[in-house]
Amino acid sequence: MGALASLACGLIFGFGLLISGMTQPQKVLGFLDVFGRWDPTLAFVMAAALAVSSAGFALARKRGRPALAARHLWPTRTDLDRPLAIGSVLFGIGWGLVGLCPGPALENLATLSPQVVVFVLAMIFGMIAKDLWERHAPSAVAVEDAVLANPDG
Repeated sequence: MGALASLACGLIFGFGLLISGMTQPQKVLGFLDVFGRWDPTLAFVMAAALAVSSAGFALARKRGRPALAARHLWPTRTDLDRPLAIGSVLFGIGWGLVGLCPGPALENLATLSPQVVVFVLAMIFGMIAKDLWERHAPSAVAVEDAVLANPDG
Protein backbone atom coordinates (compact mmCIF):
# COMPACT_ATOMS: atom_id res chain seq x y z
CA MET A 1 0.00 0.00 0.00
CA GLY A 2 2.91 2.35 0.75
CA ALA A 3 4.36 1.86 -2.73
CA LEU A 4 0.99 2.64 -4.31
CA ALA A 5 0.66 5.80 -2.21
CA SER A 6 4.21 6.81 -3.21
CA LEU A 7 3.36 6.29 -6.88
CA ALA A 8 0.18 8.38 -6.58
CA CYS A 9 2.04 11.19 -4.78
CA GLY A 10 4.82 11.13 -7.38
CA LEU A 11 2.33 11.32 -10.25
CA ILE A 12 0.47 14.22 -8.64
CA PHE A 13 3.76 16.02 -7.99
CA GLY A 14 4.96 15.40 -11.55
CA PHE A 15 1.73 16.66 -13.10
CA GLY A 16 1.92 19.70 -10.86
CA LEU A 17 5.43 20.44 -12.10
CA LEU A 18 4.29 20.11 -15.71
CA ILE A 19 1.13 22.20 -15.34
CA SER A 20 2.89 24.95 -13.37
CA GLY A 21 5.77 25.36 -15.82
CA MET A 22 8.45 24.36 -13.30
CA THR A 23 9.84 21.91 -15.88
CA GLN A 24 10.52 24.75 -18.34
CA PRO A 25 14.01 26.11 -17.62
CA GLN A 26 13.28 29.37 -19.44
CA LYS A 27 10.26 30.02 -17.22
CA VAL A 28 12.30 29.32 -14.09
CA LEU A 29 15.16 31.55 -15.29
CA GLY A 30 12.59 34.28 -16.02
CA PHE A 31 11.36 34.00 -12.44
CA LEU A 32 14.90 34.21 -11.09
CA ASP A 33 15.78 37.24 -13.26
CA VAL A 34 14.45 39.86 -10.82
CA PHE A 35 16.55 42.66 -12.35
CA GLY A 36 15.63 41.88 -15.97
CA ARG A 37 12.41 40.61 -17.55
CA TRP A 38 11.03 39.11 -14.35
CA ASP A 39 8.23 36.54 -14.68
CA PRO A 40 6.41 36.40 -11.31
CA THR A 41 4.07 33.52 -12.19
CA LEU A 42 6.11 30.88 -10.35
CA ALA A 43 5.69 32.87 -7.14
CA PHE A 44 2.00 31.92 -7.28
CA VAL A 45 2.94 28.28 -7.81
CA MET A 46 5.23 28.36 -4.78
CA ALA A 47 2.64 30.18 -2.65
CA ALA A 48 0.01 27.60 -3.58
CA ALA A 49 2.43 24.75 -2.79
CA LEU A 50 3.20 26.32 0.57
CA ALA A 51 -0.51 26.70 1.39
CA VAL A 52 -1.35 23.11 0.42
CA SER A 53 1.64 21.60 2.23
CA SER A 54 1.03 23.71 5.35
CA ALA A 55 -2.56 22.49 5.51
CA GLY A 56 -1.40 18.90 4.93
CA PHE A 57 1.21 19.10 7.69
CA ALA A 58 -1.32 20.64 10.08
CA LEU A 59 -3.75 17.78 9.43
CA ALA A 60 -0.99 15.17 9.74
CA ARG A 61 0.17 16.60 13.07
CA LYS A 62 -3.37 16.26 14.46
CA ARG A 63 -3.50 12.55 13.62
CA GLY A 64 -2.34 10.22 16.31
CA ARG A 65 -0.70 7.88 13.82
CA PRO A 66 -0.01 8.04 10.07
CA ALA A 67 -2.30 6.03 7.79
CA LEU A 68 0.47 3.99 6.14
CA ALA A 69 3.28 3.93 8.71
CA ALA A 70 3.84 2.82 12.29
CA ARG A 71 4.76 6.31 13.49
CA HIS A 72 5.41 9.87 12.32
CA LEU A 73 8.96 10.59 11.18
CA TRP A 74 9.17 14.33 11.79
CA PRO A 75 12.58 15.98 11.45
CA THR A 76 14.20 16.73 14.79
CA ARG A 77 17.13 18.94 13.77
CA THR A 78 16.55 22.67 13.71
CA ASP A 79 20.14 23.93 13.54
CA LEU A 80 21.70 25.51 10.50
CA ASP A 81 25.08 23.91 9.93
CA ARG A 82 27.86 24.35 7.39
CA PRO A 83 26.85 21.44 5.10
CA LEU A 84 23.29 22.78 4.91
CA ALA A 85 24.50 26.28 4.05
CA ILE A 86 26.98 25.04 1.43
CA GLY A 87 24.40 22.69 -0.09
CA SER A 88 21.83 25.48 -0.27
CA VAL A 89 24.29 27.79 -2.01
CA LEU A 90 25.27 25.08 -4.52
CA PHE A 91 21.61 24.24 -5.16
CA GLY A 92 20.82 27.92 -5.78
CA ILE A 93 23.76 28.36 -8.12
CA GLY A 94 22.76 25.28 -10.12
CA TRP A 95 19.13 26.34 -10.26
CA GLY A 96 20.09 29.86 -11.34
CA LEU A 97 22.53 28.71 -14.02
CA VAL A 98 20.29 26.18 -15.75
CA GLY A 99 16.76 26.71 -14.46
CA LEU A 100 16.41 23.11 -13.30
CA CYS A 101 16.32 21.46 -9.92
CA PRO A 102 16.33 17.69 -9.32
CA GLY A 103 12.61 16.92 -9.66
CA PRO A 104 11.99 18.81 -12.90
CA ALA A 105 15.34 17.60 -14.26
CA LEU A 106 14.30 13.97 -13.83
CA GLU A 107 10.95 14.74 -15.42
CA ASN A 108 12.72 16.47 -18.33
CA LEU A 109 14.79 13.34 -19.03
CA ALA A 110 11.84 12.22 -21.15
CA THR A 111 12.80 14.91 -23.67
CA LEU A 112 16.28 13.35 -24.09
CA SER A 113 17.68 16.88 -24.29
CA PRO A 114 21.49 16.71 -24.15
CA GLN A 115 21.56 19.60 -21.66
CA VAL A 116 19.17 17.80 -19.32
CA VAL A 117 21.06 14.51 -19.61
CA VAL A 118 24.33 16.29 -18.75
CA PHE A 119 22.64 18.07 -15.83
CA VAL A 120 21.24 14.80 -14.42
CA LEU A 121 24.57 13.01 -14.86
CA ALA A 122 26.37 15.87 -13.08
CA MET A 123 23.74 15.75 -10.32
CA ILE A 124 24.26 12.00 -9.87
CA PHE A 125 28.04 12.47 -9.87
CA GLY A 126 27.69 15.18 -7.22
CA MET A 127 25.56 12.90 -5.03
CA ILE A 128 28.09 10.07 -5.32
CA ALA A 129 31.00 12.43 -4.62
CA LYS A 130 29.24 13.78 -1.52
CA ASP A 131 28.63 10.25 -0.20
CA LEU A 132 32.28 9.29 -0.83
CA TRP A 133 33.47 12.48 0.86
CA GLU A 134 31.36 11.77 3.96
CA ARG A 135 32.69 8.22 4.19
CA HIS A 136 36.35 9.23 3.97
CA ALA A 137 36.44 12.65 5.65
CA PRO A 138 36.26 12.68 9.44
CA SER A 139 33.11 14.34 10.68
CA ALA A 140 33.38 17.52 12.73
CA VAL A 141 31.66 15.75 15.63
CA ALA A 142 34.22 12.90 15.60
CA VAL A 143 37.13 15.38 15.57
CA GLU A 144 35.58 17.41 18.41
CA ASP A 145 34.98 14.23 20.46
CA ALA A 146 38.61 13.17 19.94
CA VAL A 147 39.89 16.58 21.05
CA LEU A 148 37.67 16.55 24.13
CA ALA A 149 38.73 12.99 25.01
CA ASN A 150 42.43 13.88 24.80
CA PRO A 151 42.89 17.61 25.51
CA ASP A 152 46.65 17.32 25.92
CA GLY A 153 47.00 16.26 22.32
